[in-house]
Amino acid sequence: MGGSLALGLRGKCAALYGCDPHLPTLELALSQHIVDYADSDPANLLPEVDLVILSAPVPAILTLLEKLPTYTSNPCIVMDLGSTKRKIVDAMSQLPDYFDPIGGHPICGKEKLSLANAERTLYYAAPFLLTPLERTSPRALSAATQIIEALGAKVKVLDAVEHDQILASTSHLPFLLASALAITTPDSFASFVGTGFKSTSRVAGTSSSMMLGVLQSNRENALNALHGLQRELANIESTLSSEDFVRLESVLNEAQTKYQTLTQ
Repeated sequence: MGGSLALGLRGKCAALYGCDPHLPTLELALSQHIVDYADSDPANLLPEVDLVILSAPVPAILTLLEKLPTYTSNPCIVMDLGSTKRKIVDAMSQLPDYFDPIGGHPICGKEKLSLANAERTLYYAAPFLLTPLERTSPRALSAATQIIEALGAKVKVLDAVEHDQILASTSHLPFLLASALAITTPDSFASFVGTGFKSTSRVAGTSSSMMLGVLQSNRENALNALHGLQRELANIESTLSSEDFVRLESVLNEAQTKYQTLTQ
């Protein structure tokens, strides 16, 4: 996500700085001219910037927010790309006053991580959610909006609590459903897997190291979404068990209509 962001912003900023603990990633970023400067130590870069974007798994973002004051004492805007927002926004609220924080979450991505899989157009036409704090200044909101528009994404502002409730259903539940589908399908069926299975189970290929932190930080909402799914699966199971195909057809028609409403 961070690499795609840098590619999308290349040539649209005064300078781009990249920070990563993985040396080969830094070497690739510099050799491909994805960033202008790169270092593994945030303390060497942050004093030079006026806007910081944290692109990492949610637990890592929370750790970075704790450490930010040790890296720089210069005023700067702080934004993140985390998939959950409530805990991140809470941590942002504890930052010293010289930081101007705003939460962010682009609704796009790939199941394959690393800079090698970055795409310049990844953010194009995607919704990009912003969750401002009470202390977020108009300047920070304007800067975040300008970044999103430079990427070709679409800005939407909402509350962090509402964000986590919505994304539990639209993002975290699909990952859990895809994971369950992948686990329950025998390996011996691999030669029979087609596009329907692949498109339904694709997000199961997402790194568990990233999704575990998402689910930990949005546990209650994810559980509520799971419970709703379980009720609908039980309803479908009941129609099949009782051979009530009239009711099953009604359920499937409702699902088709709902799908068209959600994806139009």
